[in-house]
Amino acid sequence: MDQLFTVDALISLLTLTTLEIVLGIDNVIFVSILIGRLNDAKQKLNARRVWMFAGIAVRIGLLMALGWLVKNGNKELFPLFGYSFNLRNCIMFAGGLFLLFKTVKEIHHKLEGDEGIGEPEKKPTASAYSAILAQIIVIDMVFSFDSIITAIGLANHIEVMMIAVIIAMIIMFLFSQNISNFIEKHPTLKMLALSFLLMVGFSLFFEGLEPIHKSHIDKTYIYVAMAFSFGVELLNMRMFKKKKNAAVKLRGPKA
Repeated sequence: MDQLFTVDALISLLTLTTLEIVLGIDNVIFVSILIGRLNDAKQKLNARRVWMFAGIAVRIGLLMALGWLVKNGNKELFPLFGYSFNLRNCIMFAGGLFLLFKTVKEIHHKLEGDEGIGEPEKKPTASAYSAILAQIIVIDMVFSFDSIITAIGLANHIEVMMIAVIIAMIIMFLFSQNISNFIEKHPTLKMLALSFLLMVGFSLFFEGLEPIHKSHIDKTYIYVAMAFSFGVELLNMRMFKKKKNAAVKLRGPKA
C-alpha cells in the first residue's frame, strides 16, 4: 500500500488520469450526441449515470484481466491471407466500423431527416431508450479497451490505474452535461463533432488492419485538427454574435 503514495505513483496517477480524459473526449462527444436524442431530462441523467458506471465497470474489469490482456492481447487469433490478426485488431476493426456506421447515420438524420418532416417529434419509446443505452455501452467498451491498452505502459501498479480510471470517468460525467448542452445549442459544433468522430472511427478501422499495412495513425493529429477547427468556429461564433442570425436547426431523428 505504501507504494501508492510514492512520488512516482502520484506522477503516474496524474499522467494517467489526464490521458484517460484526453482519450475519452471522443467518447464524451459520441455519448453527448446520443443522449441529445432523448427528450426527457430524467432519462438523460439516467443515461449518463449508466454510461459512467458502465465505463468504470468495464475499465476495472479490463484492468482485473490485465495479465490475460498482456499475454493474449497481441496473440494471434487467426491468419487471413497470410496476415496475423489478434484480439486488439478485431476489437479496433469492429469498433471502427460501428462508429463509422453510427456517425454517418447520425449525420444523415441531422441533415436529411426521416419521412414525415414537419411533424412534431415523438417522445422516445422504452425500446428506443434501451437501444441508446446499448449503443452507449458498446462504444464505451471499444474506447475502454483502447485506453486501457495505452495505460498498461504508463503505470506499474494496477491500483494506480484503477484510481485514475475512476477519477477520469467522474470528471467526464460531471462535464458531459455542459458539453452536451453546448453542442446541442450550436449546430455547427455538432457537425464538427460528428466529423471528428468520423476521423476517430477511421483511425480505429485503420488500426484494426495494422497487420496488413504495418503503419499507425497518431491520434495527436486528429486531436490537433479538431482543436484547430473548434478554435476557428469559436472565432466565427464571436464574430457573428452581434448579427443575431437564426441558427440552422438540425433535424431530430424519430425514435
